[in-house]
Amino acid sequence: QTMPSHAYMYGVPYHYYEKYRVRRYGFHGTSHYYVSQRTAELLGKPVDHLKIVTCHLGNGSSVTAVKNGHSIDTSMGFSPLPGVIMGTRCGDVDPTLLFYLAEQEGLDTKALAHILNKESGIQGISGVSSDLRDVEEAASSGNSRAKLAEEMLYYGIRKYIGAYAAAMGGIDALV
Repeated sequence: QTMPSHAYMYGVPYHYYEKYRVRRYGFHGTSHYYVSQRTAELLGKPVDHLKIVTCHLGNGSSVTAVKNGHSIDTSMGFSPLPGVIMGTRCGDVDPTLLFYLAEQEGLDTKALAHILNKESGIQGISGVSSDLRDVEEAASSGNSRAKLAEEMLYYGIRKYIGAYAAAMGGIDALV
């Protein structure tokens, strides 16, 4: 609710925003708000003087940039699908991939939505589970797909942290 328009708008024709409110919304706002407030409290500094990157990590994950007490960007978008890979969600993908898969596999939008939300992410890459604990165990036992899923998740988190640190001109706290 506090993101600036240059962060929440998509590069699609503006009339879709006007007609359908197509924009980035983000998710886990209550969690990011609480964590940023608590971080300021623990640091003994007012939140409106801090640059914080908060990471809500679980089966659904998001990373948010909080500058001066306001969310200025988040990894999730119009839906909770984009961002880092999650338990069963794909995270960021090139939209053209969807057209390609639909054409190659004869998929409709409902089938694509199911695949991207329920069959992708850590589970889809690892072939083990959507539970990172199981994937970590499989990776440590030599499962290369489980290791790849871990690496994709950690890389994505680091990439968002770096991008948000750059967008805010540095960070005071990473949570």
